[in-house]
Amino acid sequence: MPSRGPASEVDERKVRVRVSNTRSLSVPALGGEQSLNRYLSEIKKYPVLTQEQEYMLAKRYEEHEDSEAAAQLVTSHLRLVAKIAMGYRGYGLPVSDLISEGNVGLMQGVKKFEADRGFRLATYAMWWIKASIQEYILRSWSLVKMGTTAAQKKLFFNLRRMKKNLDAYEDTDLHPDDVQKIATDLGVPEQEVVNMNRRMMMGGDGSLNVPMRNGEEGSGEWQDWLTDDRPLQDETVANAEEAQVRHEMLGEAMEALNEREQHILTERRLTENPQTLEELSQVYNVSRERIRQIEVRAFEKLQKAMKAIAGERLLPGVA
Repeated sequence: MPSRGPASEVDERKVRVRVSNTRSLSVPALGGEQSLNRYLSEIKKYPVLTQEQEYMLAKRYEEHEDSEAAAQLVTSHLRLVAKIAMGYRGYGLPVSDLISEGNVGLMQGVKKFEADRGFRLATYAMWWIKASIQEYILRSWSLVKMGTTAAQKKLFFNLRRMKKNLDAYEDTDLHPDDVQKIATDLGVPEQEVVNMNRRMMMGGDGSLNVPMRNGEEGSGEWQDWLTDDRPLQDETVANAEEAQVRHEMLGEAMEALNEREQHILTERRLTENPQTLEELSQVYNVSRERIRQIEVRAFEKLQKAMKAIAGERLLPGVA
């Protein structure tokens, strides 16, 4: 069961948050579930920045540690944090806490953002937001050991979705066939899948039927005001630019391969209608096994290059 501490109620409309060693900024206060609706309404007041505005503010903060510029960058992306945090509400933790942790990740992203790299803050900060929320969830779940490997963390954050895709019951043990498929797809031992499923069954989900009051709109349940069906502009832009960044990284990583490796890997894994080993063996006048070996080696080299590029760009979670 995730451990929950009492939500600290904040009387002020704003709270001060450290952004650098010498400066601080103000963001809307978020104190407990009862003030969540007010918070969600308040953050909608902050305008979405244009790319030019964002660039100028980022340069001001990067070059002069301008706390006002940092504040505008942070507050214009608070809706993105809330949207991402909603995606993790199934782990039995207060949504307000998830948002608060996501805001911390956003501020870290602002601190390390380099506007001259050519992509938007939302694309970069998304990784910091998700990483901060995920680390908080792992710390809060007492049944999940803190020494988890990357594969176990991946299992923890993907198991619910995969069970849903397999139409598996939420509160029962998995069928052996489902266990095998999940373990294969995520690259973890089958027993890890069984153990994690049982831990999460014991933890349970938070209810969406918590009674709440939403100011002049009266009372109701939390799910009544949970999300807006319309996509956030920040999220739409972030998803598009994330795909662009990954495409650019792939192109750069492909340069680590020689011409033959590039061609074989492209024809085997990067096209809609991949060629067979037999077809490529005829092109290069070698055996099918040799083509397979080249493909495997090229893919390993590509993965290594991608990780190196992601590390250089400080994109946590990509590597």
